[in-house]
Amino acid sequence: MSLSAKSILFAALTITAATNASAADYNYPASDNSYERPPSFQWSGAYFGAHGGIASPKLNPFSGGKGFAAGVQAGYNFQVGPGIIGAELEGSYLGNAEVRVPNGRLEERFRGAAKAKAGLTFDRTFVYGTAGLTMTKYEGGKGISGPSGWKQGYLLGAGVEQGFAGGLSAKLEYNYVTTNDVTTYSASGKSKTDLHDHVIKAGLNYRF
Repeated sequence: MSLSAKSILFAALTITAATNASAADYNYPASDNSYERPPSFQWSGAYFGAHGGIASPKLNPFSGGKGFAAGVQAGYNFQVGPGIIGAELEGSYLGNAEVRVPNGRLEERFRGAAKAKAGLTFDRTFVYGTAGLTMTKYEGGKGISGPSGWKQGYLLGAGVEQGFAGGLSAKLEYNYVTTNDVTTYSASGKSKTDLHDHVIKAGLNYRF
């Protein structure tokens, strides 16, 4: 092969190699910056759910007078960064939990609550405090006549909620409820009592 033919062949091979390297660099960049970190878990929006637990006049859930609490809730959360504020409406059947009054006991039957919530999120975990107004329906026990209608009270509490895929979350919550000046009647006459209640409940929510 002549010198000129060799030179032409060498030049052609060099151009081909350079073209292939350029194409490889174009199709397979050395550093792929297209990856984006997945968004953090979002708690904002409306939700509804159900709960169950124990209502007791004492903090010890295994003490006497306790009743099974079950009901439903619905609310809305607003998330700003890791912080959340929200509002919730809740209705519960209290399973005839008993509270002491002078000369006897009252039975708690139903309770409604309007609550505000605020707390911090740690991705899928939401830790919060809650406070609000309650309305409780009581019934008299043996030898005791209970108050007529619903009695207004106040609620303080705290909880933790864990989020899952598909809009589901599970929560564990404690509420301390106080209802002041509950009037009862017995053979000894009329009495007014401040009633206190501890509620420990677990629940499921669905966000949409």
